[in-house]
Amino acid sequence: MTIQLSGTEQRYWAPALETQSREEWESLKLALLQKHLAHAYAGSRWYRDSFDRAGVTPLSLNSLDDLARFPFIDKRILRERQEAEPLLGDLAAVPERDVVYISASSGSTGVPTVSPFTARDFDAWQDFEARLFWSSGLRPHDRYCHSLNFSLFVGGPCVLGAQKLGALCIHAGTVPSERLLAILRQFQATAIWTTPSYAWYLGETAQKEGIDPRRDLAVRRIFVAGEPGGSIPETRERIESLWGAKVYDYYGLSDIFGACAGMCEERDGLHWAEDHILTEVLDPATGEPVREGERGELVLTTLQKRARPLIRFRTGDIVSFTSEPCRCGRTSQRLLGVHGRLDDMLIIRGVNLFPSDVEAVVRQDGDFSGEYRLVVERHDHLDSVTVEAERRHGVNTHPDDLAARLTRRLKAITGVGARVTVLAPDTLPRATHKAKRVDDRRTGLWTT
Repeated sequence: MTIQLSGTEQRYWAPALETQSREEWESLKLALLQKHLAHAYAGSRWYRDSFDRAGVTPLSLNSLDDLARFPFIDKRILRERQEAEPLLGDLAAVPERDVVYISASSGSTGVPTVSPFTARDFDAWQDFEARLFWSSGLRPHDRYCHSLNFSLFVGGPCVLGAQKLGALCIHAGTVPSERLLAILRQFQATAIWTTPSYAWYLGETAQKEGIDPRRDLAVRRIFVAGEPGGSIPETRERIESLWGAKVYDYYGLSDIFGACAGMCEERDGLHWAEDHILTEVLDPATGEPVREGERGELVLTTLQKRARPLIRFRTGDIVSFTSEPCRCGRTSQRLLGVHGRLDDMLIIRGVNLFPSDVEAVVRQDGDFSGEYRLVVERHDHLDSVTVEAERRHGVNTHPDDLAARLTRRLKAITGVGARVTVLAPDTLPRATHKAKRVDDRRTGLWTT
């Protein structure tokens, strides 16, 4: 799908699709899903056996609600099936000769898993990336610097979406910070994509080198992904203040494709790739759907990806959604935030706590630098959490007073009675990719 510009610049990349009614969205998804299940059943031996064991076939689906009858898959299954039949695994629904590109996960939670694409899959992915960039205000006159990893990382090729809409693209990759700042300065890039932690770190590094990002650089749009921070107002505002630029949060998944959702210029949630990926938000304990706007585990089903369909893939991400139309006029579902992961969730004396909950409180207080870490320990069979937070340069308030204030706010907002330790500026390590926010020192824990 290529946008056709007339005398007046078009507001939407795909106007009819992006502004259709909710009834039209539901009808489209049902038609795509029925066709996709048939493709998975016919092309993948694993899906065929899995569906048969569950007593379902593609013909069992007559409404979107019927998808609940189909079995889940998860990251463990992806790894097992890939190891059983390297390279692509028996979830793949096309022969290897039809695959033109593969990405791979980082392997941070196990063996790296491959994500294959046919030529049609790849083109459809880049068209959606262009749609997202367009909704975020990127235009052909922009100079876009892509500073994500290109080495098997699914976010690398997203730069082609920016090229598709006509922006001048700089394939910087993950170069050292000093080199990236030199690139931004030399080419006066107007947009950049990185992680929230690195956007913060890069801005601080610029200041230490005597560069004022607001005055000396031309960056006015920062796309961020990989961490929850981009949808946390306090984090977004601090990065924007540092750069004098607007931050747009994007969400991607290595097992499907790069950015699956992103903020439009209203920046009120992330518009979802609803014509490519069906969403379910389920209670992790019961598997039942939660009410719209409530938090639950994100379960995804591809609708068009032919190389390797994913049917009811449990992501482990804790999210919330709305289907209310956006002020921009787009009607697709919006991701309201990735609040954390099931494997990051802490239960402190019966209260669920995510690092993102703490981040919102710490970064609201201007006396702190914004860097923080949660230290989890167990004493006498009870779990406790200590929040280590850096004070900002030039703040002379006594550390005990800062700690008491932050303790009160954390208790009021999260319901958790945490111990707070105030650290000197620049004590905590700065992240050049994803920040590690939890130091779990408990031993002898049961795992599943």
